[in-house]
Amino acid sequence: MQMREITYRQALNEALAEELERDENVFLMGEEVAQYNGAYKISQGLLERFGPKRVIDAPIAESGFAGIGCGAAMVGLRPIIEFMTFSFSLVAFDQVANNAPNILTMSGGQFRCPIVFRGPNGPAHQLGATHMHATECLYANIPGLKIVVPATPRDAKGLLKSAVRDDNPVLVLEVEMLYATKGPVEPPMPEHDLLIPFGKASVVREGTDLTILTYGRTMPMSLQAAATVAKENNLNVEVVDLRSIKPLDLDTILASVAKTHRVVVAEQDRPVCGIGSELTFQIQHHIFDELDAPIARVTMEDVAVPYAEKLEHAVLPTPEKIVAAIRRTCGI
Repeated sequence: MQMREITYRQALNEALAEELERDENVFLMGEEVAQYNGAYKISQGLLERFGPKRVIDAPIAESGFAGIGCGAAMVGLRPIIEFMTFSFSLVAFDQVANNAPNILTMSGGQFRCPIVFRGPNGPAHQLGATHMHATECLYANIPGLKIVVPATPRDAKGLLKSAVRDDNPVLVLEVEMLYATKGPVEPPMPEHDLLIPFGKASVVREGTDLTILTYGRTMPMSLQAAATVAKENNLNVEVVDLRSIKPLDLDTILASVAKTHRVVVAEQDRPVCGIGSELTFQIQHHIFDELDAPIARVTMEDVAVPYAEKLEHAVLPTPEKIVAAIRRTCGI
C-alpha cells in the first residue's frame, strides 16, 4: 500500500468524515465547527457534505454543549464534542469529569456514554496563560476516561477513529502546533480501516543508551534532541511515544528502560502531579534495579505561561532542554 504525505489537520478531517459516513449516529458539535469550517479548519467541508443535523454550531457555552453531548450519548448517539481549546473544557469540567465517566456506574450499567471530547490541548504560541493549559494530568486522575495524545498525522487519524467507536468517553488531546506538520498516512480504502488501539505506545526511534518517554508536542522535540546527541556525543537514544496516556502501555515502557537503563521524561505538561510523576513511580516500582541513573524530567515550568515570546520560550519545554537532560543523565 502506497502511503501519502498529509497534514495532521487533514488526517483529523479524514477521520471525522469517515466516521460520519460510516455511522449515522455520529455527529460533531462545537463552536464554529460548521459554517466557519472549524477554528483550525479541522471540520473543513463537513457541513456541506453531512448537513446541519450532523455538523452543529454551538454557542459559546461549553458546559451546555458538552452536557447535550452526554445526554445524546446516553440514548444511543455518538457525539464528537470539539473544544476550541481544551483550556475552555475547564468551563465544562463537571460534564467531562463528573458526568460522562460516571454515567455507566451511576446508572447501574443501564446507560453508556460513547462520547469523544477533542480539540487542541497544551501550549501553543503566544496565547497567554488562560489558553495554554495542558489538561492531561487533570483528566488522567478521573476513572472512566480514556485519554490519547497523537503526535503524528497517522496517529491522529487512527486514534480519533478508534475513539469514536469506543463505548466509553474518550479525550483526544490534539496538538495545535502540529496541525500543519506532515507525515505518512494510508489512503482511505474500504478494505483498510485505520484503527490504532489505545494503550499501545510506539517506539519511534530505536536506541541503546537512554530512553526518552514522551508524547504530544514534545515527541518531535525528543527526536530532534536524540539526533543532536547522536551527532555531538555519539549517544544512541531511544524515543518512545506514549500516544495513550490512559491506559498506559507499561510493557513497552518497561522493556525500553530495561534495555537502555537511563530515562528522560519529556512532557508538555507542568511537573506537579504530572504524567512524568506517574511514569517515574511505575519504573522505579517495577524495575528499580535496571536504572543506572536517576530519572530526569523536562516539563513546562510551574508558572502561568507568559505572553511575551522570550519569556514563553523560557517556560516551555524545548529540544535544548531535552538535550541537556540527556547529557546530565549520561554523565556528560
